[in-house]
Amino acid sequence: MPSIFIESIGIIAGTLGVLAWIPQIKEVWIKKKHEGISLPTLHLICTALLLWLIYGFMIKSVAIVISNLAALSCILSLIVGVIRLRDIEI
Repeated sequence: MPSIFIESIGIIAGTLGVLAWIPQIKEVWIKKKHEGISLPTLHLICTALLLWLIYGFMIKSVAIVISNLAALSCILSLIVGVIRLRDIEI
């Protein structure tokens, strides 16, 4: 099991990564703007985050699991918001 110090660095890094998505979420959900947001890119990021999540479970890293769950939630929120704004049928 990684040390608490190492996991703390991971939690801080993950928190910063999640905070970086807040402006995009604000644009889509509050300002109702979706221009310039690429759904294929967001789907690719979701895939990468899902693989990181699996990796985190495999190595038993709480920091990786929590960070990627939080980031995945942000990205899924963006995808849903963009789909709603663009009136895309699923």
